Amino acid sequence: MRLLDHKNAVVTGSNRGIGRAIVEVFAKQGATVFACARTKNTEFEADMHGLEEQYGCEIIPVYFDLCDSEGLKEGVKKIRGRKLSIDILVNNAGILSEYKSFMMMPIGNVRKLFDVDFFAQMEFTQLIGRMMQKNKGGSIVYISSIASMDAFFSSYDYVACKAAINAAMKQQARELGKSKIRVNAVAPGIVRTDMIEHSDQDHLDSILPAIMLQRFGTKEEIANAVLFLASDLASYITGQVLRVDGGTNPPRANW
Repeated sequence: MRLLDHKNAVVTGSNRGIGRAIVEVFAKQGATVFACARTKNTEFEADMHGLEEQYGCEIIPVYFDLCDSEGLKEGVKKIRGRKLSIDILVNNAGILSEYKSFMMMPIGNVRKLFDVDFFAQMEFTQLIGRMMQKNKGGSIVYISSIASMDAFFSSYDYVACKAAINAAMKQQARELGKSKIRVNAVAPGIVRTDMIEHSDQDHLDSILPAIMLQRFGTKEEIANAVLFLASDLASYITGQVLRVDGGTNPPRANW
């Protein structure tokens, strides 16, 4: 039996990077997956169909912009319309901002990032969480960052937002525990995705001495950590931030 047989999962930001890796890992483990993306894309749908055929599961694309409240609610309506219990929610969708120091950070940049990475996730989690409450159980996993704890190699707005997610996650775990809903977060270190492909290579290389394993992580390694927290293997784990960072220790960096 696979880890997620007979489980139904919702994953945001499914079209690329860590989100796409999570969808594949979940599909491989037997889940039915609502793969959420911002805009309809034939290439994305073909990719999801390929995963369906490869792993013998069902993947249902759902489209909405997280910052469009009405569109978000329509997306949830489509999920609810399938009349499946929701066992797992992975809040993966988010944006990065251009690096700026605190003293040079425009407040508009901070508001924009919080709108996507915090407030929109809050609204979506409320809506999906109510479905989980009716079913008296579930697992919610946020994608945080080691930046939330270390203020490491990240812009002020991103550090602050991910720290807010960690705190909100713990409060949600406390409130939703009575409904047998677990809430946790995975905090990746530097991971090779297209979100960092334009980063300055010298800066990236300067981080390696701070990583005990002397390499950056992979999307699949983050997805496997999410799988663990989402599955029944983590049935007594809630309110936790799991670092998946190769043993990153910022004070050792050469920058």
